[in-house]
Amino acid sequence: MIRNDSRRRVKIMKEMTPEDVLKLMKERRSIRAFKDEMISDEAVERLLEAARWCQSASNKQPWRFIIIKDKDIINKLSKLAAYGSFIKQVPVVIAIVANKETAPKWYIHDTSMAAHQICLMAWSLSLGTCWIGSMNREKAAELLQLSAPEYLTTILPLGYPKTIPNPTPRKELKDLVSSL
Repeated sequence: MIRNDSRRRVKIMKEMTPEDVLKLMKERRSIRAFKDEMISDEAVERLLEAARWCQSASNKQPWRFIIIKDKDIINKLSKLAAYGSFIKQVPVVIAIVANKETAPKWYIHDTSMAAHQICLMAWSLSLGTCWIGSMNREKAAELLQLSAPEYLTTILPLGYPKTIPNPTPRKELKDLVSSL
């Protein structure tokens, strides 16, 4: 049965316009320099809620999240990421872990979208993060004590930005779109 929550949706849409959403997306940056400042547990919980509500193929939700505050583990992760020496600056890292058996065809897609929702929520909370793509996943998985069907999609270092980079150039929409 489909519920009609049109009144609730109208209220939400009045609070946040499409322009607000697009502005958040355009202003989000990958941050690689962080202040020495702790993140509240409430902020971390909001990030996790954002991920929890992400869409997934057949609603399998093949993810789990590991909150890492242990400086020794954070330092080790920074050494396992090819371009991640900056990771050691952050107070919190969230590891996004996929269960390959839960969604064999879609686990990377689903967990990547969940990670992106964390990135957007982080920016809305004045937090910075950066997708870590190139890393020794086997050693990181061992460090995080992952089990056999699990795959480490990424780690997201989180902290308050020391600086905000300028926007990076984007291709023109006309150069990206075609019609059939």
